[in-house]
Amino acid sequence: MKNPFFKNTGPHSLNYLLETIYLKDDNITDVKINDIKDLSSSQKNEITFLHSKRYTDLAKKTKASYCLTSKNFQSFLPNNCKPIISDKVLLHTAQITKIFYPESITDDYDNTVKPINETEFKDKIKSGKNVLIGKNVKIGENCLIGHNSIIEKNVNIGDDCSIGSNVIIRNSLIKNNVHILDGCVIGKKGFGFFPNKESNFRYPQIGIVIIEDNVEIGCGSTIDRGSLSNTIIGKNTYLDNQIHIAHNVKIGENCIIAGQVGFAGSSTLGNNVMIGGQAGISGHLKIGNNVQIGGGSGVIKNIPDNSKVMGYPAKDLKNFIRENK
Repeated sequence: MKNPFFKNTGPHSLNYLLETIYLKDDNITDVKINDIKDLSSSQKNEITFLHSKRYTDLAKKTKASYCLTSKNFQSFLPNNCKPIISDKVLLHTAQITKIFYPESITDDYDNTVKPINETEFKDKIKSGKNVLIGKNVKIGENCLIGHNSIIEKNVNIGDDCSIGSNVIIRNSLIKNNVHILDGCVIGKKGFGFFPNKESNFRYPQIGIVIIEDNVEIGCGSTIDRGSLSNTIIGKNTYLDNQIHIAHNVKIGENCIIAGQVGFAGSSTLGNNVMIGGQAGISGHLKIGNNVQIGGGSGVIKNIPDNSKVMGYPAKDLKNFIRENK
């Protein structure tokens, strides 16, 4: 979906983009580029990126006109997508994203917030003390907001939602009947940067958080917004306390995640997944439908549908039990 919150400064000349990041490609004809997006959502006159063979199947179907990639992966691009060869694909992608979305780098406190009693929601929302509301906020019917919570700019909240105390939310679309318990932070930038001895380069986070109907988020949990895509929590999914969900993670419907589970960026969970406490899911993985992951496990590779795994590295549950008798 198109990002509803961050302002796009484009279109920009392709030559301008490449010159600004000190990337030269003599085979490129100058055109106007409207946006930068991931492989799945990019369209004609947009630029995307391909840096790993995990995504070559998506690359074959991309509708982007240009793709930042390495020589090893350029053959996976369709005829409509011209490669721009780079030896630092992710860094150059981040630098171009910053040109299109310069406001997405920092997450300073929202100075547009006002006490809820000074907003349109003063007689519409039941709230505790010291509740603050930012600009571009929409809140549906029959919602509750607890003490000391801040609904920062760029948040849509549906009907029948309950927001606990000491919660901070920004850059998020929250559907109906969602319960967010005390102490959660949702929609802040993710942990993405490129190390540099002088100054680390932050990866712009232009995605949002989408929380579908009937979800519960446990106390002290953190959900980062997406980088180029969105972070999504599916319908009827319940998260226990102190869970961390990094940028671009997609969690399916009817999932149950126990306390202190951590998800690294860009992993995808299917529907009806159950995960025990203190498990860790590495980045860029695909967890299938109806999967059960034992507590304390470390998942470092894809897991197919209907699997039961446990241990580090996570393996078939029967094998784990046999090896640990």
